[in-house]
Amino acid sequence: MDFKTFSEVIQTSISADDFVKITLSKPLRKNEGLRNIYVRLILVKDVLKLSFTYHYKTNDQVKNYSVTEGIEVLQEQLMSTFRTAVVFTLREDLQVFISKKKVISYKNIAPSFASKPPVTHDKPKEKRAELGQYLHYLGVTDKENNVIPKMADKFRQINKYLEIMENLIANARLPKKIQIVDMGSGKGYLTFALYDYLVVQRKMEVTVTGIELRHELVDYCNNVAEKCNFENLQFECQPIEAYENKKIDILIALHACDTATDDAISKGIIAKAGLIICAPCCHKDIRQQLKGQEQESPILKYGIFKERQFEMVTDTLRALILEKKNYQTKIFEFVSNEHTRKNVLLVGTKSSKENDLKQLDAKIQSLKNTFGIKKHYLEGKVNF
Repeated sequence: MDFKTFSEVIQTSISADDFVKITLSKPLRKNEGLRNIYVRLILVKDVLKLSFTYHYKTNDQVKNYSVTEGIEVLQEQLMSTFRTAVVFTLREDLQVFISKKKVISYKNIAPSFASKPPVTHDKPKEKRAELGQYLHYLGVTDKENNVIPKMADKFRQINKYLEIMENLIANARLPKKIQIVDMGSGKGYLTFALYDYLVVQRKMEVTVTGIELRHELVDYCNNVAEKCNFENLQFECQPIEAYENKKIDILIALHACDTATDDAISKGIIAKAGLIICAPCCHKDIRQQLKGQEQESPILKYGIFKERQFEMVTDTLRALILEKKNYQTKIFEFVSNEHTRKNVLLVGTKSSKENDLKQLDAKIQSLKNTFGIKKHYLEGKVNF
């Protein structure tokens, strides 16, 4: 088989800066699962590469090669796996056909594309967290305003959090002046970031209160807020359960320990908050109830599976209880974190639509019966 024309067209189009892409199709053996290969040009560390996307029946796989290696891989695939290929350029398209007897033929046709895609490797993600002064005070950036290498994961977490919050706030019914309460705010990385994003960058009318039990962290965060002139951001030292402000539009509780998550959720429910956002931490309430009880499921014979199961049961009950209070709920992964594997977000968005209470009661009771749970802590907090 003579691939000289095929190779020359690819190399010439890349040199002439009119290369668009390559597709390989019509696999010889469909039962092997590989349906197509799509090839594009990318720039990795200022070096041009051919990026291959292998499109399988159930997933896609991506591999990058130098231009020379990529052409060799394309030839191998045409000899063994595919019958046709198309090299798309701005000047013309080259169709490549492989017969059953491995005879190669070509056809030049008019170009399909009038412009070519960019060759950047990945589209840079929009960073919502500007490198504000608060990040330096919190130890995320250095004096030159560069992210400290060991804090890179924290900075990524902040940006992911702001991306999620932006979407949630945009789709919730909230007043013009928003009161946010962050329960279990800790050192305040995400609390400060949210305030800076909403108030400083987006110029929204927002007041943020952080609730934290550790006095030294409250003093530290209030000091940073004062240095940054964040006038509507304050931190209070008290247990979540003791917080009494009934005006909450957005309730946030990230990694509040054990039933403190339920205390926080109940505060949001009572205040009829438009948004309730929590990242549940440990799940001791259900675990303690079921300690020593024999479970029918063989999965629960093993400690690690039992722990994961009870986490899911606890958070599902929380979601169903929120739904009983007319919240639309969803549970999804927040972001992997070097500090914890607890990276699930439970979100409740207040709805004007009334949910079917009888159906929800049946689901809650069925779940409790299955695992021998008498009562979930949150049920007592919201007067069920």
